[in-house]
Amino acid sequence: MTESAARGSTGLRPDAVVEVAIEKSVYRGRGLGRVDGRVVFIPRAHAGDRVRARVTEVHAGWAEAVLLGVLDAAPERRESPCRYVPLCGGCAYQDLGYAAQLRAKEAVLRESLARAGVPWEGPVEVHPSPEAGWRLRASLHFAPGGRLGLRQEGTRRVVDVDTCLQLSERMNRTARALRDRLAESPSLARRLRGLDLLESPDGRTLVATLAAVLPPHEASSLAPIGSGVPDLDGFGVQAGSGLHWLHGTPFIEATVLGLSLRAHARSFVQANRFLLEPLVRTVVGLVPVGEGPVTDLYCGVGLFSLPLAARGEPEVIAVERSPSAAEDARWNARHNRLDRVRVVEAAVENALRSVGPAGRERLVLDPPRTGAGLEVTGLVADRAPEAVVYVSCDPATLARDLAAFAARGYRPDAVHVFDLFPDTFHLETVVRLRRS
Repeated sequence: MTESAARGSTGLRPDAVVEVAIEKSVYRGRGLGRVDGRVVFIPRAHAGDRVRARVTEVHAGWAEAVLLGVLDAAPERRESPCRYVPLCGGCAYQDLGYAAQLRAKEAVLRESLARAGVPWEGPVEVHPSPEAGWRLRASLHFAPGGRLGLRQEGTRRVVDVDTCLQLSERMNRTARALRDRLAESPSLARRLRGLDLLESPDGRTLVATLAAVLPPHEASSLAPIGSGVPDLDGFGVQAGSGLHWLHGTPFIEATVLGLSLRAHARSFVQANRFLLEPLVRTVVGLVPVGEGPVTDLYCGVGLFSLPLAARGEPEVIAVERSPSAAEDARWNARHNRLDRVRVVEAAVENALRSVGPAGRERLVLDPPRTGAGLEVTGLVADRAPEAVVYVSCDPATLARDLAAFAARGYRPDAVHVFDLFPDTFHLETVVRLRRS
């Protein structure tokens, strides 16, 4: 059915089949086109494509559709190197050439900032990544029938994945081995929900955590599963509200800018092994050298705090609410003999209220995907820091927070994009803010 046929007398409607020229890529891996002047969002459609799609939802001014086929492909479209595309929902850009992915992500960032009223017209330095084997951490899902993999796009169904291109060969091999061992114990397998893998950047250490619907006292029944997988250095089970470590070490280690950092299996670490050190080098380099303290909010295991202390900052205040990550940060400071790092285990909002501002303070802000939010941005601005270096994994919440900072007189003067998640729609942004 052509676009004009789809219009009919009833206009754009659910289940209508339409032909759409895709104007641009927007966040979450969707292509934007128009039918009868109404915006239509289509996952896995790329700028320059002409596609056939079925409308699924119609709203005032816009609609959602699913891709049925590509009628005319954009020049940058490629055959996906992954055999699970498009069934698996893990990689929205897997069938788009890598250079075009980077351009799309930069465009998404610029549009997000402009829509929030904080446009950035300056240069964006984009840091690419190898597309294969980049993940340090991965979360896979179990499903009935022994399936282990990732969610099908737009559903809760699990796609059984033998080999994910994002993972190292060791991680893939371990996931398959755990799946096969669990197939021998179907009564246990039915009570599992997920598998988290964490590998050191050099590939020397790999630990795994199973999420299980089990009473805590039954967690040990899974011990033979993990101990029988030769590639695993450590193995634990999340049952009830607690983590039960059953075998080997719960830690990996990474060397970053000459410092040795450990991370517990439940602590947050950045996902990309290839861009870990370039990200840290850039963030540390954007923090102006000064005489006052550096406050690192959402510090995790001290990824930025420790290199800042190592370069000679007089004091680094590292704030983290996760007990495991805060303990890792303390251990890392002791292990690297960096006594200028003070770890504050608290929610960021509480720490900002209890730790008074100091003269010539500089801040690093690395919040979760939900962003810092109005309360934290307000508390940060109240401290009148010389500079804020904001590390974001979501352009929409970044734009919202930058608008809040702009209202307090803070404007960007440097913007970087790190492609920590190649082939996906995710992007990591580093922005330095100063008072205008």
